Parts: sequence; structure tokens; C-alpha cells
Amino acid sequence: MQTQVDILMVEDKPEDHILTVFALLNAESNKIHVVRDGEEALSYIFCENAYADRNVEDQPRMILLDRNLRMVSGLEVLRRIREDPRTQSIPVVMLSASERESDLAEAYRLGVNSYVVKPTDSSEFKQAVRMIAAYWLHLNRSSSMGVGAN
Repeated sequence: MQTQVDILMVEDKPEDHILTVFALLNAESNKIHVVRDGEEALSYIFCENAYADRNVEDQPRMILLDRNLRMVSGLEVLRRIREDPRTQSIPVVMLSASERESDLAEAYRLGVNSYVVKPTDSSEFKQAVRMIAAYWLHLNRSSSMGVGAN
């Protein structure tokens, strides 16, 4: 059985996955689980298929979610997370290459906690990921009444 992770990263681009993990290597106690598409993300979050042995109450402290994913889009993953009372309070940060206003508006309409445009420079990308993790895992305070709360 798996233990709770700090960050569930949903990323289908290997280079972004590697940069993100590398950026968080030296951060304090960031346990990361990576899934490669929206379908696998939903399986992990809702404890289905390969993740059927997980407890749905044992959720990540935050989700880093790419918008453009294979199989199931990041927006659809977000919608499903927010629809379910067991998962709706998990902080979700959308980390996307898209700067389109319509994408931002849709993500916020669906309940994203934060939308960050991926910097194209690798150093800036790693710094952005570190700042996201520092805020959501160390500075932000969650209600003890919600799933995924500290």
C-alpha cells in the first residue's frame, strides 16, 4: 500500500516532468508521485485500476496539473476533482503552456486554486515550481475539515 504523497504531478512531457522533479529534489519532504496523462490521474485520485489498493482518503496535499494532457484533458480532471466531495478541497495548481484568456477563465470557473504559465527558460521553470511548492505545502493553511488538509 502506498503512503501519502505531498504532490501529485500530472505531466505528459518528459522534459517538464524531469525539470519539475529536479526542482523539488532539494525541497523539504516533498514526496512526489507522477502520472503521465489525465486518465491515469483520475485512476490515482479515485483509487481505480492500477491504484485500486489506495485509500481515497489518502490524497496528495496538492496537485500540479498540466492543462493539455493525452486521454483526458487537465480541465476534465479538474472538473471531476471538484465534483466529488472526497476530493474537492485538494489544492490544484494548473501549470500550463497556454496563456489564452479563455483557458485561464475556464480553469478558474472549474475551481482551480492557481494557474501558472510555464516559463520557457529552464531556470525560471524550476524556480516557479519551487515557489509553488513552498506556498502550497508550507505557507498555505488548509482547513482540517477538508480532504487533503494538513
